[in-house]
Amino acid sequence: MHRNGFNVVLALSALLASAATTIFATAHAAVPNGNGALLAEADARTPTQLPRDVRPTHYAITITPDAARLVFKGEVTIDIDVLMPTRRIVLNALDLEFAQVALISTDGARTPREPRVAIDPMAQTASFAFDSVLAPGSYRLAMHYTGKIGTQAAGLFALDYDSPAGTRRALYTQFENSDARRFIPCWDEPLFKTTFDLVAVVPAEQMAISNMPVAQRITRDDGTARIVFARSPSMSSYLLFFGLGDFERAIATQGTTEIGVVTQRGKTAQAAFALESAKAILVEYNDYFDTPYPLPKLDNVAGPGSSQFFGAMENWGAIFTFKNGLLLDPAISTQEDKQRVFNDAAHEMAHQWFGDLVTMRWWDDLWLNEGFASWMQGRSTERLHPEWNTALKFVAVRERAMERDALVTTHPVVQHIATVEQASQAFDSITYSKGQAVIRMLEGYVGAEAWRDGVRHYIKAHAYGSTASDDLWRAVEASAGKPVLRIAHEFTLQPGVPLIRVEHARCVNGQTELQLTQGEFSNDRPHKVPLQWSVPLIAHTLGNPTPASTLVRGHATMQVPGCGTLVVNAGQSGYYRTLYSPPQMAAIRDHFDQLAPIDQLGVFKDALALGLNGLQPTTDFLDLLQHTAIDTDPQVWAAIAESLTTIDRLYDGKAARQVQFRHYANARLAPVLARIGWLAKPDESTSVTNLRATLIDTLGALDDADVIAEARRRYAVQASNPAALPTALRKTVVGVVARHADGATWDQLHAAAIAESTPLVKDELYVNLSSTLDDQLARRALDLALTDEPGATNSARMIATVADLHPELAFDFATSHRAQVDPKIDSTSRSRYYPSLASNSLDAAVVARINVFAKAHIAPTSRLAAETAIATIQHRIELRDKRLPAIDAWLKKASPH
Repeated sequence: MHRNGFNVVLALSALLASAATTIFATAHAAVPNGNGALLAEADARTPTQLPRDVRPTHYAITITPDAARLVFKGEVTIDIDVLMPTRRIVLNALDLEFAQVALISTDGARTPREPRVAIDPMAQTASFAFDSVLAPGSYRLAMHYTGKIGTQAAGLFALDYDSPAGTRRALYTQFENSDARRFIPCWDEPLFKTTFDLVAVVPAEQMAISNMPVAQRITRDDGTARIVFARSPSMSSYLLFFGLGDFERAIATQGTTEIGVVTQRGKTAQAAFALESAKAILVEYNDYFDTPYPLPKLDNVAGPGSSQFFGAMENWGAIFTFKNGLLLDPAISTQEDKQRVFNDAAHEMAHQWFGDLVTMRWWDDLWLNEGFASWMQGRSTERLHPEWNTALKFVAVRERAMERDALVTTHPVVQHIATVEQASQAFDSITYSKGQAVIRMLEGYVGAEAWRDGVRHYIKAHAYGSTASDDLWRAVEASAGKPVLRIAHEFTLQPGVPLIRVEHARCVNGQTELQLTQGEFSNDRPHKVPLQWSVPLIAHTLGNPTPASTLVRGHATMQVPGCGTLVVNAGQSGYYRTLYSPPQMAAIRDHFDQLAPIDQLGVFKDALALGLNGLQPTTDFLDLLQHTAIDTDPQVWAAIAESLTTIDRLYDGKAARQVQFRHYANARLAPVLARIGWLAKPDESTSVTNLRATLIDTLGALDDADVIAEARRRYAVQASNPAALPTALRKTVVGVVARHADGATWDQLHAAAIAESTPLVKDELYVNLSSTLDDQLARRALDLALTDEPGATNSARMIATVADLHPELAFDFATSHRAQVDPKIDSTSRSRYYPSLASNSLDAAVVARINVFAKAHIAPTSRLAAETAIATIQHRIELRDKRLPAIDAWLKKASPH
């Protein structure tokens, strides 16, 4: 956006006076002498995109935002250490314009120097060149500059929202992975950890939030306030946060920590569950890490809208979360929403230690932040809410990882990152879900106590510092006395999914003797030479609770107590697929109801994946379904419903065959819904509550006439009979109605969206408008997404929602309207966003269109998302052509009439 004449030239004397009056302490070690040494705390192999001859030791920042004009003024004085003689200082800067720059010697003996400033937008750097060599030593680099306020979540950005007083605008920052450079000129790499002083000049009636509490507030005659925040601990630039708006803050205290949830005015009641959850999680984490949370306060700031790139961000002491992951609205929020709020808080709060207190040195080890936080989130939810029975959700986590990891476009958990855009693409299911799965497997291998002790040692040893993955592995290995480093390397430094074949099993003297062979599970490389892993394996037999364990690498023999039906990967903690021989699979099928629910889930998902892959009969998963009792654990039925939907989508475009499959699927799922009913019972479990919504949604998607009719009936009578559409069903029922909407119903939903004043409900209605089966209505939703009506951050979500059912339509629309769509997408997401729209396609012609788009608009080093979308489409087409005929034959045999 044009800066509207906001290019203020500042006097150099004022800049120097400001710099000269501010003296800052530094928490870093002494500067190495000028011998070419790198940063004292850095490993020489840590990647960088900046010279290593200068490092920051402190930032003093003053920000004056102009929210109406979407611009801001900035002043920053950076204490730096020059480590070796140089004529040039290079740091990161993007979309910043410099008014005055000066370098001041901290000893005051030398005249301030004014460098020549050169901006490189492609490298995202600013260079300051001096006429003479800078000798090693300490200096202050002082700058006045101006910047832009965006409308998507990158750098300092604005979000508009409706309120009872009219439209309001709030400001927030989002810097991960590399967007602090849009807010301040800085060394914007995670290794450069240092302290920050932040001052903000803001409208006096608004609330400003940052990582640390407000240390001083001075109200001025011009209607502004000068807010001085306390100094931050030493941290990476991507963790800095600033927020400003018409906010309210709900507060609680846990020990010495003040916990807050910051919302738009009037919404603090929706933050009650998040606040109580944060208190419980903080107690849990203080104990688990054995290192108390080190900041005086911990806020979670709710933002309106959404992002294509992230849902929440772990800024130290000031987590940012889009409102649908933090607030609960009694008009619409469900049990699933409540669990998501807890999970999101548990994830981001885990980062306060794992990522913030101890930070990865470079983005290669991003998984060290995200995989661990994902694992900690799952562990904490299990412990603090056992009534939710979330242990079974791990199988879904594993499946997300394996679905991506079995394609040719996969990558190692620890991956080489060369560019900012590559770092943005690294936030994927390998980093999160596979990282989480590997940690869960290793914890199971070494034992929970040894794992925790290793983590505690790691945190204490590296607090306020930076690490690589091996620092964690060595700490756990020292605690456990087991070969963790070797196993971890094999699972994180190479890609892929291990496959364990149970070659032979026989009963010998009351024990089952197994012969195991290891291979690799791949969906699109059937003749690939398999990699090798050291796989921690646990097995048991039904009727004998004593498990046996071993490490499998290549081949292994093991004895398992008992001679009953064999379950490999018992408890499903291992990251591998298990291929049973036909007799073993038959025994599991016949005793499926006797398996623990988590093993039912794991076996079912393995059978589905291996069957679609062609490694075992395609229809084995249907045989298991035939042996699934109606009262089986609700989460097993939810997973079955999800799997049936996956198969159903492969039939798109094959109407007659799809009808036959849907007839079978509905016949299996409808009795389960009939058993639990449409309305909740007072004493039912949360799993049943969640299953009800899943079944209604799935049966609606599978064109079950009774469910569609009942959803329409409840929606139609809600005004006169609110009990017909209780909160727990509202989103699900409206979703079914919207999916099958005609023009009149779509218009009714559109009118409701325009009239709605509750943000969570309003945003959901625009998603509903985008989820219709009707092609013409989908086009209307796409056109609507390009207007200002849905809100700046809802547009991209609407297009992506259309893509779920109409991938070719959404992809072609978005790419042909790129000039209008680009501003509605986070800049860090564009290389992923467009290709992902086509991922659900079954049209081979789309592959060429993705390639054309990628070559024209995506840098060659940043095309992984496009390549993954292509691999996904090609794999789906292969499944449709090669596997569905076997399912068709099974269905005809099961239902000959």
